Amino acid sequence: MDSRPPRDRGRDEDEPTHLPPADAPEGHRAIRLSRVTRPHRADGAGEAAEGRDGAAPPPREQSPGAQPAPGPPASAPEQPAPRRGDGQAERAGRALPDSQTEIHRGHLPGSRYARLTRSRQRTFERGDLEGTVRATPVADVPRTASGRLLRDVKRLIVGRPLASSRLAEEKLAKTKALAIFASDALSSTAYATEEILLVLVLATTGALTASIPIALAIAALLVVVATSYRQTIRAYPQGGGAYKVAMENLGVTPGLIAGASLVVDYTLTVAVSTAAGVAAVTSAVPELHGERVILAVVFVALITVGNLRGVRESGSIFAIPTYIFLVTVAVMLVVGFVRVALGDISAVPQNDAIAFGGGPLTIFLILRAFSSGATALTGIEAISNGVPAFKDPAPKNAATTLTWMAGILTVIFVSLTVLAHLLHVYPSTSKTVIAQVADASFGGGPLFYLMQAATAMILVLAANTSFAGLPALASVMARDRYLPHIFAFRGDRLGYSNGIMVLAAASIGLLVLYGADTTRLIPLYAVGVFVGFTLSQSGMVLHWRHSRDAGWKRAMVINGSGAVATGVVAVIIASTKFVHGAWISLLAIAVLTALFAATGGYYERVKRRLAIASDELFIDIGARRNSQLVLVPIDDLNRATVRAVSYARSLSDNVTAIHVTDDLDEATHLRREWEHHLVDVPLVIVESEYRSLVGPVLAYVDALDRRDPDDVITIVLPEYVARWPWQRVLHNQSSGRLKKHLLARPNTVVIDVPYHVG
Repeated sequence: MDSRPPRDRGRDEDEPTHLPPADAPEGHRAIRLSRVTRPHRADGAGEAAEGRDGAAPPPREQSPGAQPAPGPPASAPEQPAPRRGDGQAERAGRALPDSQTEIHRGHLPGSRYARLTRSRQRTFERGDLEGTVRATPVADVPRTASGRLLRDVKRLIVGRPLASSRLAEEKLAKTKALAIFASDALSSTAYATEEILLVLVLATTGALTASIPIALAIAALLVVVATSYRQTIRAYPQGGGAYKVAMENLGVTPGLIAGASLVVDYTLTVAVSTAAGVAAVTSAVPELHGERVILAVVFVALITVGNLRGVRESGSIFAIPTYIFLVTVAVMLVVGFVRVALGDISAVPQNDAIAFGGGPLTIFLILRAFSSGATALTGIEAISNGVPAFKDPAPKNAATTLTWMAGILTVIFVSLTVLAHLLHVYPSTSKTVIAQVADASFGGGPLFYLMQAATAMILVLAANTSFAGLPALASVMARDRYLPHIFAFRGDRLGYSNGIMVLAAASIGLLVLYGADTTRLIPLYAVGVFVGFTLSQSGMVLHWRHSRDAGWKRAMVINGSGAVATGVVAVIIASTKFVHGAWISLLAIAVLTALFAATGGYYERVKRRLAIASDELFIDIGARRNSQLVLVPIDDLNRATVRAVSYARSLSDNVTAIHVTDDLDEATHLRREWEHHLVDVPLVIVESEYRSLVGPVLAYVDALDRRDPDDVITIVLPEYVARWPWQRVLHNQSSGRLKKHLLARPNTVVIDVPYHVG
């Protein structure tokens, strides 16, 4: 029994409804899209409704709320001319395809028969919002054997695609988020104390006693920075961290510098942490020293695959090594302090100890040791960049996780420095400081080797913080139009796959270029993150000054102190490490800032050129040519879209626009704008829960084709044409991808309508 409303019975649901024209409302400028001034019909009835001479009958009056009379599929019922508020979405939605019916040729010439499609084979279903349909997974099934093979391989590596509706399920609980976002900061405890001692050893033996006050000063700075970023999370829950704070409070250029500094820091974090992890492995197995570059590339590839499989799954994978490291370090510190208190521990043997320089302990040397140990703060900003990845309430959970991370990091770092001093640990060329402390605390044995293995794992997995932070930062910058739009799109597993792949490629390039040598990579490190810290906290000072929220004076003092301290550290790092490689990082920050600014300027020029004034109303009043079906896929309403629609209407009066989206809020806004500016062309919204474009469009065209397999369908594609080659990557190139698949369809004509934006 047919359960559809009476007005829908007798009509193939795969057949799109086309809307009649509208007069320009008062106060709007009507812009003609063709030269003929006679009104035309677009109800899809063809010559049967209009007459052979092309004269359109006047619209029939109809009382509000009245239902149109039912009619056969070949001749849709006549409808009144639409006015503002008449509900274009409701009328267009009556015949949106849901793939329930297929028309097939019979054995005899001209014979046809209809077949009901099974539910599991349908490519569309009714959407939650009026006037929308939802593409099912069937719409995304590849149509060639090679395409299906690639899909199967991709699913084997990264898993099955996840629907956008499952995004909330991919959000992170605090325990998993700590493992993902804190691995970089926690791993720095493995070498931060050693970095302090390596500087102090340039002076006399007594200079090593300065390691404890330096560690306490760094811990105080860590608390200030962590407190500042808690406030940043509260003020900017959408993510973006230092970039957002600087952009909104200091201006565009400081914001882009902050973004560039974080990009450089995240990329170097992957390279440095991976190289350090490989060094730990080759220390245990010296035979692998010559293969360290290959090992580093393999480690980065494994972390990349883990992150491509989704945030939640990567959290499950990487949480175990992180917590093994935390437990092992805690046991080591407890055992070490207890044995020191009982006097049941001997000093660490000074094998291969680095000789003291014998120089004086100057202020500059202390500041240099402070800046070297301040690498313990790297990665602390990652949580503020990835707030949207947390479960609701995201800001509260992110702030709590940040507090946990800062507390754990402070306790481990200070405790390890104090214990190293009590055990008279000296920097060595053969054994790290943390390895010497573990050896003395555990007396060798299995726990010592477990500590070494856990250290190696946490050093490698420190790169995972960058894979969580940089793609999230890139998505925010892409939405602000300072990076190509592709970085704002989520992949099959709801992660920002493009950002993940670019980060992996950049870090692998650094590892290959520097031979996976930690000593050569370290001088490039840390300057970027402290530039970001300084800009972020300076921006927060202005934020509190303007907002004057409760406790704003205290917050200004905290952020101001942090800005001064991190600024001093940034200057010290840049000056002391400039000739050793910091200049490369500073140059990279400058180049990236210029590229971001150029990208933003280009997008702004394109936006102004494509913009449609609020009082413009586009009405196609040209004479109808024929009723051949023409489809116009669109991504937005702008002048390029209007030009494509205008050209489509010059071919036929039977024109439908289609918009594929995974964001129904954005689609609702687009429909309002469409009804405001282009009321006489129906717009079909297709919700793509798996964020694909090509599959849903092809499925929609197939649904139209099943209505009449002998009809030729014309696809008019708006296409942006940039002036310079580098500008082409700033557009999605979706028209090219779609055209490639459409040209393989029979009875399909594809027309490009270029719009020059350069």
